Amino acid sequence: MRNRSLLILTTAVTAGALTLTACGSRDDKGGADKGDGGNVTVTIGLDAPLTGELSALGLGIKNSADLAVKTANKKSYVKGVTFKLESLDDQAQPSSGQQNATKFVADKSVLGVVGPLNSGVAESMQKVFDDAKLVQVSPANTNPSLSQGINWSTGEKKRGYKSYFRTATTDAIQGPFAAQYVFKEAKKTKAFIIDDKKTYGAGLAGTFKGEFEKLGGKVVGTQHINPDTKDFSAVATQVKSSGADVVYYGGEYPAGGPLAKQIKAAGAKVTVVGGDAIFSPEYVKLASPAAADGDIATSVGAPIETLPSAKEFLANYKAENYKEAYEAYGGYAYDSTWAIIEAVKKATEGNGGKVPERAKVVEAMQGVSFEGVTGSVAFDEFGDTTNKQLTVYKVEGGAFKPVKSGTFGG
Repeated sequence: MRNRSLLILTTAVTAGALTLTACGSRDDKGGADKGDGGNVTVTIGLDAPLTGELSALGLGIKNSADLAVKTANKKSYVKGVTFKLESLDDQAQPSSGQQNATKFVADKSVLGVVGPLNSGVAESMQKVFDDAKLVQVSPANTNPSLSQGINWSTGEKKRGYKSYFRTATTDAIQGPFAAQYVFKEAKKTKAFIIDDKKTYGAGLAGTFKGEFEKLGGKVVGTQHINPDTKDFSAVATQVKSSGADVVYYGGEYPAGGPLAKQIKAAGAKVTVVGGDAIFSPEYVKLASPAAADGDIATSVGAPIETLPSAKEFLANYKAENYKEAYEAYGGYAYDSTWAIIEAVKKATEGNGGKVPERAKVVEAMQGVSFEGVTGSVAFDEFGDTTNKQLTVYKVEGGAFKPVKSGTFGG
């Protein structure tokens, strides 16, 4: 083994200040960086859309992961280890996500990666990480096939990648949960279903449709849109003429907001319903508060503002003066990052106090269990979260307000 001493000066602009960071020696064969005072620097990667239309969600994820890293370092949570966050922007594009995954794999100090936001991006990253035995924990992916295989809906569940985990529950639960609320409580019986043809959107719309029809609801129309066009006048006209009393949209807020606005402008008297990717203040802004009034979104977990377990996170996030809100996935991003920290701690302690190879961190992750911001954090045999709670939110007075929390069937 050849050691190469070097001084790395990195610059970062944070709140207008210039920060210089010095790192010590690095093992060419994959050891983590040795920082000041003999501590080993372990890098946690983060992949999310940090620019572009979904950047509000991505920056909330980044900030929350940053807070977890800072908290672990302040507490000296893992003896002899200093954590560092390295963030890369995927712009919600699978090709960029795959390139970022390759970069993280090449950096031997990276022992875990948080992200991505989009299920489609995750598909492009999973094999890269799994081949390198590098653990990945997403705070936001909800497509069931990522963890349970493409035949999950037939009951043939098969885990494809042992390095993949997530703290957000899946659309196998979210879609049916929304359908139950729409049919049983909102009393909507005629649905027009639209999706953006992406992995997340199409999958979510499919699980909503199955449960809605099972309950006795009628699907009066289906359509796919190109979310990049922003001209949805044709589908808006179809919705109006269909007689639907509810539109279910499988997709994200950059298209969901304008879609809702145009549907209402066409004269359709409908409630627009979607999943966690429209649960953002940005949806209301894009749709306009008047048009969005009464629209519904489901999102993973319970509102963290109501959870005793989130009080410290909320206070610390505010104290850090992050410019962006933590948004829908902030608590899950914190917990995803902390899960990696816990896995590194567990694997290090089981390796005589020395930071282990990546494969040991993957093994340790399977047994991680702790009380996090969002509640109990643990993973099942597929790497999925054991926390299956969801919440229904309705736009009232220009903002999403929680109206019901629970689990599918509960």
